[in-house]
Amino acid sequence: MSEVIVPEKEQIARLAKDRDAVILAHYYCIPEIHEVAHFVGDSLGLSQEAARSPAKVIVFCGVHFMAETASILCPEKTVLLANAEAGCPMADMVEPEALEKRKAELPGVPVLTYVNSSARVKALSDICCTSANAVAVLKSLPPERILMTPDRNLAVYAQSFVPQKEVLLWPGFCPTHHRLNLDEILELKKQHPKALVAAHPECQPKILEQADIISSTSGIIASCGKSEAREFIILTECGVLHPLKKQNPGKTFYEPRTPMVCPNMKKNTVQDIVKALETLTPVIKVPEEIRIPALAAVERMMAVPRD
Repeated sequence: MSEVIVPEKEQIARLAKDRDAVILAHYYCIPEIHEVAHFVGDSLGLSQEAARSPAKVIVFCGVHFMAETASILCPEKTVLLANAEAGCPMADMVEPEALEKRKAELPGVPVLTYVNSSARVKALSDICCTSANAVAVLKSLPPERILMTPDRNLAVYAQSFVPQKEVLLWPGFCPTHHRLNLDEILELKKQHPKALVAAHPECQPKILEQADIISSTSGIIASCGKSEAREFIILTECGVLHPLKKQNPGKTFYEPRTPMVCPNMKKNTVQDIVKALETLTPVIKVPEEIRIPALAAVERMMAVPRD
């Protein structure tokens, strides 16, 4: 693949050093951002990297809830969101007031919340999960009835591994993954019969039924790298194609015709990083009364052994 040139790369490196800053970028950001970031990964992994880093300033290239999670895990640091307009439609589908009302209707039913949610929603939850550990976390919960928010597709996927549990669904979803068309995927498989299909569990169940690999973003990258297959159909946000092609130059990756683009992730630009480092804004700070219960839900998740 052709090299990605970023004219601001040296300027950003200098500013980051002067500010004692670490730059974290989600896989779904544009390739230019991957090239200037210190770490590229998925949402929780990046927040954990923020907590491990000795840097005093965290520049998060992602969406709002990710910067909030970094603030939850390392409140002593200055957390900046590269673009303050970068939100998450799925996270917005579960409002704290609506969750409080639903909890009141379900006394004693634990709330399992995907990390793709606001700090206020995490604070109302008993435990969190990622797309990588949703199954393990669900298995760890003793009750037979659980409310899972906000992604109904991830909840259905996780419940398929523990059918004895009743998982109550929240009507949320990721618009980017949810829009995939089954007929389109079947046609892709016909066109590329040797290709393995790798899908994110945020996809609808009918799409996941066609997949050979179902995993988180980082899991898809790892699985494609380890596989002896040479061709893959990738059913997740298109930003993942940059690291896939960069790490696997001898392999071919196909995309669906339906644009797999998260418009919010793509709001982050290299110029945003420069501005954030120069001005030390916009700051994302979770208040302590929300941070402490949200941290408890995240820490309970991190204590669950992986399958």
